[in-house]
Amino acid sequence: MELGGKGAALVFDDADLEAAVAGIGTTFSFCSGQICTAPTRVLAQRGVHERLVDGLAAYAARLPVGDPRDPGTVVGPVISAEHRERVEAYVALGRKEGATVVAGGERPPLERGFYVAPTLLADCTNDMRVAREEIFGPVVVVVPFDDEEEAVALADDSEYGLIDYVWSRDVARAFRVARRLRTGGVGVNTVGRNMEAPFGGFRGSGVGRDVGPYALHAYSEVQSIVWPG
Repeated sequence: MELGGKGAALVFDDADLEAAVAGIGTTFSFCSGQICTAPTRVLAQRGVHERLVDGLAAYAARLPVGDPRDPGTVVGPVISAEHRERVEAYVALGRKEGATVVAGGERPPLERGFYVAPTLLADCTNDMRVAREEIFGPVVVVVPFDDEEEAVALADDSEYGLIDYVWSRDVARAFRVARRLRTGGVGVNTVGRNMEAPFGGFRGSGVGRDVGPYALHAYSEVQSIVWPG
């Protein structure tokens, strides 16, 4: 039973920033951010924080928003007017909490459809509601960190635990951090999924696993037979 997520994307100083921006940027476009596995909570080490924010802002600003039937569209509408209002309310809440809107934040000037502009919130802290609650729209928040210990602590300070992401050129560190994260899955330098790997979450992100042989357990009845030794 999968119950949503607030995926943390840990971006270290030695990360390939172009790759990190492209991966995190899928939050703005894939299903208009309406996906539980999206890396919506970016934890950026201070050495790359400013460049990462600039890169994500530029990426968001150049995404075409419009009719999904148009081949040139990258960001389509959200599911309903009610949900658009919910996402917009979170952006307004972020401003109130002290976040800086560095991209998006305004409703696209389209006559028909429930559109939300790709939005990036910087100057966030992990205790803000926009950093803790699942917005389920094309909204990314950025929280800075100093070192590996703080990054792991911030990532795990969440009610969710579905999928997190780690970007670092230091493969040993990336896998060390990944193993410490209390989440059902971790992408290392990728947002791609292996469709044979088990899928599911910790904490408020659900229970059990789907995909591959792990999924068969939910449909199995196990019999045990005991005999004297």
